Amino acid sequence: MEKKTATGLTNKSIYDPVSVLPKVGPKRVEALNGLGIETVLDLLTHYPFRYEDLGVKKIEEIEDKEKVVLSGTVLSDPVINHFAPRKNRLSFRIVSDNVVVPVTFFNQPYLKEKVQAGEETSIFGKWDGIRKSLNGIRIIGYSTQDYESVYHTSKHIKQGTIVRLIKEALKEYADLIPEYVPSYLKKRYQLVSHKEAVRMIHFPETEEESRQAEREIIFEELFLYQLKIQWLRKKNRKPGEGILVDYDVNRLRTFLSGLPFELTGAQKRVINEICRDLKQPIQMHRLLQGDVGSGKTIVAAAAIVAAWTAGWQSALMAPTEILAEQHMESLSELFSDMDLRVALLTGSTKTAERRDILAGLQSGEIDAIIGTHALIQDDVEFHRLGLVITDEQHRFGVNQRKILREKGATPDVLFMTATPIPRTLAISAFGEMDVSTLDEMPAGRKPVKTYWVRHKHAERIEKFARDHVREGSQVYIISPLIEESETLDLKTATETYAHYQHLFEPEYKVGLLHGKMSAQEKEDIMHAFKQNEIQILVSTTVIEVGVNVPNASLMVVYDADRFGLAQLHQLRGRVGRGHKESYCVLIADPKGETGAQRMKLMTQINDGFLLSEKDLEMRGPGDVFGNKQSGIPEFKRADLVEDFNALEAARSEAQQLLSQDEFLTHPQFEELRHYLGISRKKRNVFD
Repeated sequence: MEKKTATGLTNKSIYDPVSVLPKVGPKRVEALNGLGIETVLDLLTHYPFRYEDLGVKKIEEIEDKEKVVLSGTVLSDPVINHFAPRKNRLSFRIVSDNVVVPVTFFNQPYLKEKVQAGEETSIFGKWDGIRKSLNGIRIIGYSTQDYESVYHTSKHIKQGTIVRLIKEALKEYADLIPEYVPSYLKKRYQLVSHKEAVRMIHFPETEEESRQAEREIIFEELFLYQLKIQWLRKKNRKPGEGILVDYDVNRLRTFLSGLPFELTGAQKRVINEICRDLKQPIQMHRLLQGDVGSGKTIVAAAAIVAAWTAGWQSALMAPTEILAEQHMESLSELFSDMDLRVALLTGSTKTAERRDILAGLQSGEIDAIIGTHALIQDDVEFHRLGLVITDEQHRFGVNQRKILREKGATPDVLFMTATPIPRTLAISAFGEMDVSTLDEMPAGRKPVKTYWVRHKHAERIEKFARDHVREGSQVYIISPLIEESETLDLKTATETYAHYQHLFEPEYKVGLLHGKMSAQEKEDIMHAFKQNEIQILVSTTVIEVGVNVPNASLMVVYDADRFGLAQLHQLRGRVGRGHKESYCVLIADPKGETGAQRMKLMTQINDGFLLSEKDLEMRGPGDVFGNKQSGIPEFKRADLVEDFNALEAARSEAQQLLSQDEFLTHPQFEELRHYLGISRKKRNVFD
């Protein structure tokens, strides 16, 4: 007869819903789901975010306001006093280290039954150094545990309930916790088993145990992540499953030699890297990152020309119409002496023109299409799509990028971003792609002079702005908020707009741009600014990427300490795009040392890659890269910056493991193959 467990199940799985655990009904399931806990595995990986030190201290060692555990003998029976409706105070005294300590619990009258004069007890609470008393949090009793885990909770579920459920889950499911990291790596890096790590991270008996648990869990998270992206890379790079773009090198050289400027060494290097990929019968997946103004467009143009000489079409997708129009303008000029037919397709394209463009793409009469999300509509079909370029790739969803790729058989893919990522981190974080970096600026590009001033000097900056406008230049004014906020006392975009209208109109035109406007309204405003119909543009950060107005020579950023370094650098990149001396003024009164440090760094550093290093150090990858679309996962414990050494080790080990033939056959890697979705029947093919 099969033995039933406390869960009532005989065939258990770590992926069982949490409802299988005792005393977990529909309401509790809902509360757990609200914390992202749906399965037993989710519960076991709901790790504590800190630990309470429950080690008993001597009174003379305790600092005021410190949370501590005091042990002693209860000197008097507890007394309950009611001092307001539904408010009460439970008071008693204990003798600890020969000192009489008053203890008070608020609104926990039920604790009276747990306290009796003459008995020993341990109480966790906050020490009041002035009154020499303890504000109790809970009674620990006779616990010998020195550390207690503290979890993220909600108003619908208490700390104690989560602890009880984790204990129950460990009792019933600990043996089902998978061991993904191979035993030889456990030995190499001196890691405990994953089952032990999960137990120790929840219920460490010593500080060393919690450290050991952290090391194992961090390494496993990074190893599995690296294994997955290296596996994707291996699948994508299978010979024969991409197209070979046999471009005409002489025609490409003729195009490049006819440019009215000299390419930088970095541009030449990156064009060569892309061209090597095009010549391979393997699908290219390359990330091209370059600082603002580093010349990514000419690199994209070279790739389009190469594809065209081999008879392949190209598609370049940009996140906004204004960016798509800028690319169209630039590429049309670059291709003006060639028979390369390029077209623009956006949401604003007229019906008749759109119909002609779609027919041209399908017949092959159009060689390159520039567009927005309009490119991924069902009725957009290509004759022979060989190259897909996505500008500011993090602004598109994974599915949107995938739809465009699937318009061709296996087109080569080039992602472009103007958000500089430290090269070593880019290689590790975007391991499924090759990374090309434009780390050299074109000759003649003047650095933007950056200054930091306090709000009290704002009037001087307004005068500075007037001088620029009077000389025929245009000005950006950036504000972090659109409307009044109850919690943040910042200058809002609408307030700033009204203020600048008062100062400059009717002599000069002031415009307002923010994220709550419709796409068409934004396009209209930016078009007017580009045509110099608007001289001063008050905006939120919607203008941070890609907008090219060479006549703009001043940017003023209010409350600049609210932005990260990478974002400020992107904003600053909107000026200095013409021949005029350009300036960026940061207005901020940062409250902490970190904010002041960011402002100083902005005035000292113009190199986006160096700033991105500093930004990562100060803020971490989550804030720098943005949301989940960036490709950076949300780890439970690991941090791509703090744990960079572990990330590099995990990457190296994942690469070595996947290079071994036995990975697809040896029994010890069965769990990992299952994790990657490699079936038994298809072990010897990349599926």
